[in-house]
Amino acid sequence: MSIKIKKYRKNQEQPMFPWFHDFDMSGVSVSDADKSNGSPKQGDMIAIDPTNPDNQWLVAEKFFKDNYVEV
Repeated sequence: MSIKIKKYRKNQEQPMFPWFHDFDMSGVSVSDADKSNGSPKQGDMIAIDPTNPDNQWLVAEKFFKDNYVEV
């Protein structure tokens, strides 16, 4: 079975803030791949769902730099 992958662009702004050493990560989703790469770490960002501020996830530094620009 072949999976057809399509590209999508977000149509809204993404609230984020930089991760910092003493930040409480309970409730923040971190992918296994990011954990394997040492995250959370300096340069990573915490993204916040604008419709549900309790829904937060880590965005690794490289992905952030490659895909986001400040508004």
